[in-house]
Amino acid sequence: MVTDVLCVIAEPRSDGGGGPDRPPSSVQHSRFCFDYVKCPHPSRSPANASDGGADRRVQSPPLPVDRGRRHRPPPAAAGRSTSPSAAQTLLDPAGTTGHDTDRSVQDRSVHRRRAMRDAVIIETVRTPLAKGKADGAYAGVHPVELHAHVLRALVDRAQLDPAEIDDVIGGAVGQVGEQSGNTTRFATLAAGFPESVPGTTVDRQCGSSQQALSFAAQGVVAGAYDIAIASGVESMSRIPIGSQTRVDGVAQDVSGPSVAARYAPGLIPQGVSAELIARRWGFSRSQLDEFALTSHQRAAAAWADGRFAREVVPLKTTGPDGTVGQLETDETIRPGTTAEALAALRTPFADPRWTERFGAIDWTVTAGNASPYNDGAAALLVTTSEIAAAHGWTPRARVHTATVTGDDPVHMLTGIIPATAKVLARAGLSLDDIDAFEVNEAFASVVLAWLAETGADPAKVNVNGGAISIGHPLGASGARLATTLVGVLEQTGGRYGLQTMRCSQ
Repeated sequence: MVTDVLCVIAEPRSDGGGGPDRPPSSVQHSRFCFDYVKCPHPSRSPANASDGGADRRVQSPPLPVDRGRRHRPPPAAAGRSTSPSAAQTLLDPAGTTGHDTDRSVQDRSVHRRRAMRDAVIIETVRTPLAKGKADGAYAGVHPVELHAHVLRALVDRAQLDPAEIDDVIGGAVGQVGEQSGNTTRFATLAAGFPESVPGTTVDRQCGSSQQALSFAAQGVVAGAYDIAIASGVESMSRIPIGSQTRVDGVAQDVSGPSVAARYAPGLIPQGVSAELIARRWGFSRSQLDEFALTSHQRAAAAWADGRFAREVVPLKTTGPDGTVGQLETDETIRPGTTAEALAALRTPFADPRWTERFGAIDWTVTAGNASPYNDGAAALLVTTSEIAAAHGWTPRARVHTATVTGDDPVHMLTGIIPATAKVLARAGLSLDDIDAFEVNEAFASVVLAWLAETGADPAKVNVNGGAISIGHPLGASGARLATTLVGVLEQTGGRYGLQTMRCSQ
C-alpha cells in the first residue's frame, strides 16, 4: 500500500581499494539515496582510472523531452559541489582507519569496536526478465526457484562460502500463494545454503528490493551484519498483479474507511494518475510513444553491445512437454517496434467515470508506453571494505544513505521529483554532479515529468533502456535498477549515479 522512490548516488574510489492496468493505491513516496562509490573498472588501474573517461562513454539515442519546460531543482539541490571533502565524509567514513588485510575474518567483533563501518557492493546479478504472462519463459518456474537461482549465482561469482552470510533480505510484492510464507527463506534453502543462513521478505511495493538493499547496508554499517544479501523476486505470470488484495477474485478494501473519507471520492489506478501527469505537463501521445521507442532502442543496443553480459545469469527452464530452454535476453524488448506500431495501441483507461471526475483527458497511456508485466529476480552482495579486503574482493560500489517520504496518494506518481531534490541535498551534490541516472519507467509520462522538473540531462538517463523495454518485475525491480546502474558507471567511467523509483500497489 505504499509508493516508493529510490535514489542512488555512486562514486569511484580514488584509493583503488577493494503493466498499465495497475489497481488503485495509497502512496508513500520513499526516497532512498544509496550512495554508491564505484571502484575503478577491473580493466583499469587506479593510476589511469580517470584517463579518457569521455572516450568510454556509451552513446545512446537521446531521450525526448521538452527542454522548454525544464525547471531547475530547489535551492537545496542546486549548485555544483566543488569540494570533494564533504562528499568524501559521507562516502568514505572508514577512510580514517587502516585496513588490516591479514585480520582473520572470524575476528569481526574487533573490527566493529574500532572503526566506523561502510557498506560496499561486491557483486550483482539478475536473471533476464521474462514476460509475466502464461506464455512467458518463466511461467513454469516457481518463484522460489527463480529467486534461488540468483542467490546461487551471486555466491558462486564471489566465491563465498554461504555459511558466512548473516542474512538474506528479499523483496516481493505479491506475497500470496506461491510467493507467500517468507519466500526469501525458502529461496535460501532452495539455493542449497546452510540451514543456519536466515532469510526475510520485505514489501515496500515496487521498491521492495531497493528497501532490502537499504536494510542490508544499514545492518552492515551498524555492525549487525558482516555479510548480507539484498535481493528481490516477482513472478507475475504465476502471481498476477493485485492478487494479494483479492479474495476469490473480489477486490478487497485494503485502505479502510478513514482513508476513503479523506480522499473522497476515492483513490485511482496508477494508469489514470499517469494520464493526469501527461495532462498536467502537456505531454502528447506521440511524446510518450517516442520515449517508449527510445527505451526499446537503447535496451536492444545495450544487449547487442554486450553491456548486460556481466549482470545477467540465464536460467534453464523445462516446458510442460519436457522441452529444455534458456532465456538469454530480456523477453519484452522489441527491437523492431516502430512509432506507427505504438500509435496503434489502445488506451485502456479511457473511461467516462474518470472524465466525469477529472474533466477532459486526452487518453495517452497505453501498454506500449507503460512498463509490462514481468518475471525475474536480482541480488546484490553487501559487506564492509575491510571484510572485502580480507576476502580479496574488490568492491564495485559503496552504499551511502537512504531517505523516505510520503506524497499525494491520488496524483501518486510525481514523488520522484521532490525525492531527487531531497537526496541530492542530503548528499551535498547537484544534478550536474550525477553521471548516470536510473529512473524507473513505470510510465513514460512519469519519467518525462521528472526530466522536465529536475532539468536532468536526458542523455544520462536510462542509457541502457528502462522498465518499458527491459521490464518491471515488481519485487525485483529495485535490485535490477541498482545492478544496472553499477554496470553503467563501470561502462561509462562515471563517478556518481542516482537511482529513483516510484512504487505503489
